[in-house]
Amino acid sequence: MNAPSRARTDLAPDGSQPSLGAALGDVTRDMSQLVRQEVELAKAELRRDAKQAGRAAGMFGGIALAGFMMLLFLSIALWWGLANVMDQGWAALVVAGVWAVAAAVLVPGARARTRAIRGPQKTAQTVREIPTALKPQSQTQKGQP
Repeated sequence: MNAPSRARTDLAPDGSQPSLGAALGDVTRDMSQLVRQEVELAKAELRRDAKQAGRAAGMFGGIALAGFMMLLFLSIALWWGLANVMDQGWAALVVAGVWAVAAAVLVPGARARTRAIRGPQKTAQTVREIPTALKPQSQTQKGQP
């Protein structure tokens, strides 16, 4: 495993120690490379996770469709069962009424949960604090008299 060879341009003119500028250049180049590698790693991990999330979402879609079909056919069976003791039209209205009551019970809970969504408040707060964190602070601002 050979590391990429660099020309030794970082030595001082007398050949003894690297100059400060060359050392800072090396640090900057290494940090830049490290950041690029970390970004590439993050992209790869996000692609992998996105594929897994897509597959899971597809499975949840299939589950939702299967649940809907189950409720549809159970409703039809209830309608037919009630049609044995009353007219088919009234039986259909009874089944529709059951579903209307179920919807009426679920709507207030859904509205309450939707109103409870606040968004990323902590992130918004830290983003607002960034400009003040970058400003130089005087000794009195740091808590020292």
